[in-house]
Formats: sequence, C-alpha cells, structure tokens
Amino acid sequence: MRRRLINSTLAVVLVVIAVFGISLVIVETRTIENSAQESVQSEAVRLESIVDSRLVGGERVESGILSEQITPERYARIEIPGRPVIELGTRPKGGIISAQLKGGQGESVRVEASRSTVSREVGRTLLVILAVALLAVVAAVFLAVRQANRLTAPLIDLAETAERLGSGDPRPRHRRYGVPELDRVADVLDSSAERIARMLTAERRLAADASHQLRTPLTALSMRLEEITLTDDPDTVKEEATIALTQVERLTDVVQRLLTNSRDPKSSSAVTFDLDEVVKQQIEEWRPASRSEGRAIVRSGKQGLRAVGTPGAVSQVLATLIENSLMHGDGTVALRTRVTGNQAVVEVTDEGPGVPPDLGARVFERTVSGRNSTGLGLAVARDLAEADGGRLELLQANPPVFALFLGREADQTDGGGSA
Repeated sequence: MRRRLINSTLAVVLVVIAVFGISLVIVETRTIENSAQESVQSEAVRLESIVDSRLVGGERVESGILSEQITPERYARIEIPGRPVIELGTRPKGGIISAQLKGGQGESVRVEASRSTVSREVGRTLLVILAVALLAVVAAVFLAVRQANRLTAPLIDLAETAERLGSGDPRPRHRRYGVPELDRVADVLDSSAERIARMLTAERRLAADASHQLRTPLTALSMRLEEITLTDDPDTVKEEATIALTQVERLTDVVQRLLTNSRDPKSSSAVTFDLDEVVKQQIEEWRPASRSEGRAIVRSGKQGLRAVGTPGAVSQVLATLIENSLMHGDGTVALRTRVTGNQAVVEVTDEGPGVPPDLGARVFERTVSGRNSTGLGLAVARDLAEADGGRLELLQANPPVFALFLGREADQTDGGGSA
C-alpha cells in the first residue's frame, strides 16, 4: 500500500508538471520569439528614422555614424537611391529574424539577427523550467513518502493491535492518529479490547470461584462416601447415600448459581424457605469434619424462621463460614439465628483469635487472606448473599462473628426456641 500511495502521488504530480510544463515552454518560446522580432523591428525603425532625418537635412549618411545604432551581432543593410549600399555588421548565416522599412526619401532599411540567439534564450528558459520541474518532483517524492508513512504507519499499528487481541492480550492502546477514519477503527478496536478483557476477567473469575466453591461440597461428599465404605450396616449406607445425593444436588445448585452470577451478577431466584432446614443440613454435613479435629458445631437462637433467598446459595455461604472457622479458628463453632427488624440473621462464630487488625473490612476482598489460602471464599460468599438481596458482614473481629442477613416473610410472627 505504501508503494501504491507513493506511485499514485508521483503519477499525479508528473502529469501536472507535464501539462503545465509543456504549456509554459510553448508560451515562453513564443514570447522570446516575439520579443526578438520586436527588438529587430525597433532597431530598423531607429535606423530608418536616423537615415531619413539626415537625408532631409542634407547631411551625409555614413556607416561609421550608423554602426553605433545597432546591436552587435546584428546585420543592417541600407539602400539609398543614387548612393552606394551601406552594410553594417556581419550578415548571419542560417535562420534569421529580419525587419525591413521604407523611408520617406526612398531609402530602404533592413535589419537581420541570427535565430540562434533566440534558440539560446529558449534553451536557457527550458533549463530553468526543467530545474523547477525537477525540484517539484523531488518535493513531491518527499511529500509522497511522508504522506504514505503517515497513512501506512497507523494501519501497521492497527494491524499489530488486532494481532495482539488475537493472541490473547486485550489491553486497549488508546492511540489516535489524527485521521478520522483510522481513529474510528482504533475506537472500535479499543472497545473490542475492553469487551474481551471483561469477558476474560469474568471467565477467570468463574473458574477461580468454581474451583474454590466446589471444593467444599466435594469435600463433604467425599467424607460421606468414606462413611459408606467403612460401614456394613444397610441402614447407615442408605442414610449416608441419601445425604450424599442431597450434597450432589447442592453441588449442582452451586454450579448453576456460579454460571448465573457470571452472566448476570444481579440475577436472583430467591424463594421463601425454611432457614432451620438449611442450618441443620450444614451442621450435619460439617459435624464429621469437626469431630475429626476434636471440635464441635452447635446451634442456638430462634427457630422456625422462614427467610427469603436461594437455599443453595445460603447453604454455600454458611458452608464457607463454617469451613473458615474450622480452618482458621479454634474451639467450638457456633451458629446462632436471630431476628432484627424484617430480617433473619445467621451468625457464625468460634473461639479462635479472629480476624487480624490489618485486614478488617478488607477480609471480603478477593485475594485477601490471613493465611495461605486463596482469599476467594468470603468474597464469593458475599456475592452470593448480595445476589439474593441479603448481605454478609463481619460484626466482630475478635472473637470473629460473621453474620448473614436475609429477608423474612412479611407475615411471619416471632416465636421459636433454642437448641
């Protein structure tokens, strides 16, 4: 493309130079010839006037007097009736330019000049025109190369940007080139880069969230399957298998929830559900893990609460809080349900050292962790809670108290007991 731009520009310039150059040569040649003819004519008029005035005055007409009146390298012939012919200068050879006049006393004056003088003048003019044309061609080449570079460099840069997008580097470059059409292409590429970056970020986030969130139900499921392999009691096998199937359903719900959140974080499939069932389910699932570490899981507070949310998401949030307590905390893990205003609250606490002071509210940020963990659990748990219109907060750092706030049924009455 660069070569085509240069060639097309030079072609236009050469055509313009040829058209105007030829026209200028023709005009200048005619002008020089006319000027030479007028000069010869002017000398002939001057000589004729001098000769005529001398003849009228009775003065002598001699070559010595008249030779000063003509330009060197020109020839003049003066014929006076009854007198010898007077010749001035050397008669030119070859092509000539001449002018002849008749005087009032019968005299004849003829002036001649060599056409070679005109040819030399035309040649000098042609050299000047050619020099100007050559200078114009050089300037055109310079401007054509510069313009071609100005147009092709952005195209090369845009091609590199497109190649970077194709190779998986979606960073927008935000470069503009001062050419509206190219700037429009750059805008589109930058917008595409930002969209691709958002998509890649969402996919990476989904992969990280899925790997983290599936780990908990898979761990619980593996523990149930181990229980099945260690017993020969059909009733126990049936009970554990039923619980395992429930956990598989929860696992499916977690996957579906993660996919839904990745497409639309604000989407929600909240329903009214029995909060006691979800809390009881989590305590049963995590009791084997707590026993293996010599710890206990207990529950207290109001019962009979019905909350608004997605049971699978609420289960996942509670599973994350219980897992954190078992991993980072100490002593008994306690779940407490209570009511505040029109919300049902589930608090999860333990007897460990709690959240370090340097973390504070940042504990819900991604990649923020007090130990060698991914730092995704609480961040994803908060996203799940907010997707159902609830919220997850750290009420107390030491000992740690995490609270899940959920909406309640509008006509639900307070009541219940403790366990």
